[in-house]
Amino acid sequence: MHRVAIIGAGRIGASIAKLLDDCGSYNILLTDQSAHTLERINLTGRVEKRQLKISDPESLRMAIRGCEAVVSACGYDVNSAIAEAAAEAGISYFDLTEDNATTHTIKQIAERAAPGQVFVPQCGLAPGFIGILGFHMAQQFDQLDNLKLRVGALPEFPTNNLMYNLTWSTQGLINEYCNPCHAIRAGHYVELTPLEGLETFSLDGVSYEAFNTSGGLGTLYETLQGQVSDLTYKTIRYKGHQYLMNFLINDLKLGEQRDLLKQLFEKALAVTRQDVVLIMVTATGIIDGKFMQITDSRKVYHDDVGDEHWGAIQITTASSLCTILDLFFTGKLPHRGYVRQEQIDFDDFIQNRFASCYRVTGRPRGR
Repeated sequence: MHRVAIIGAGRIGASIAKLLDDCGSYNILLTDQSAHTLERINLTGRVEKRQLKISDPESLRMAIRGCEAVVSACGYDVNSAIAEAAAEAGISYFDLTEDNATTHTIKQIAERAAPGQVFVPQCGLAPGFIGILGFHMAQQFDQLDNLKLRVGALPEFPTNNLMYNLTWSTQGLINEYCNPCHAIRAGHYVELTPLEGLETFSLDGVSYEAFNTSGGLGTLYETLQGQVSDLTYKTIRYKGHQYLMNFLINDLKLGEQRDLLKQLFEKALAVTRQDVVLIMVTATGIIDGKFMQITDSRKVYHDDVGDEHWGAIQITTASSLCTILDLFFTGKLPHRGYVRQEQIDFDDFIQNRFASCYRVTGRPRGR
């Protein structure tokens, strides 16, 4: 049994705890600053729940002492403190952040890692699985020309003009719409403007659009620099969404008032668990002397997990983190220091017991 601490008992933290608990290989400590949050989570008695204030460094260090790894399921603004506590305790660290600055700080902390101790940020869907899949596809080419990563978490039944419901962190959503976007153009690193680069496409008879957003590329732009001509990450939405978001964020300048924008979103956009995650990677380049294109497209739908109904973004995010954690404990990750998502072998990932949702490439019949 591996002893793992999960910091943050929100929807994703609780989901990670449930998946790990159900497999029977993990001894779990689930912590949160809210006693009420911990009490309402339905888990087996095998999971230890403990109230914890992350703002108290000594309490944090004491809580994770004796664990082999710590998982941050908190907002990006506290991840650096949790990573620092992991470094001091000599245990490995995993998180779900999409924030580039936080990831850079964790990379610096990882320079002090002891043998057997790893720091693996960005273990969700995007960044996370999309980088693993993108790098895997890139390796199939003798010469890579263009790599396009596209991901969207969408309501299955949109009803408002934005064609969108909240399915995950509101603050994370705003950051990806407002922060600079990493990319490679003509072989050189560039920063692109969020909400620009609008494109449209159809998949299974449905029309979508995609546009630049921040964070989803992870570190893949660093790894593939010098190996690809063009590399971009864009978020998928239903058609018409980008136009209205550009009006709100740029024309009304709500991108300069992110707290207000968060309040508006959470008041006006209902949360839904009936969502679908779209994942699409398209690569072009030379294979055996021929100019070829390969596309990988996957859909993950909301579904029942045990006696609960989970959203697709909840399923994919929690499953990805659990898969990577499990790969670490089975010796299939690098053994020390900072680990990029693209260093994780795609076949190891997709065959893992927690990754079944990612093996589905279309919607099951009858649903």
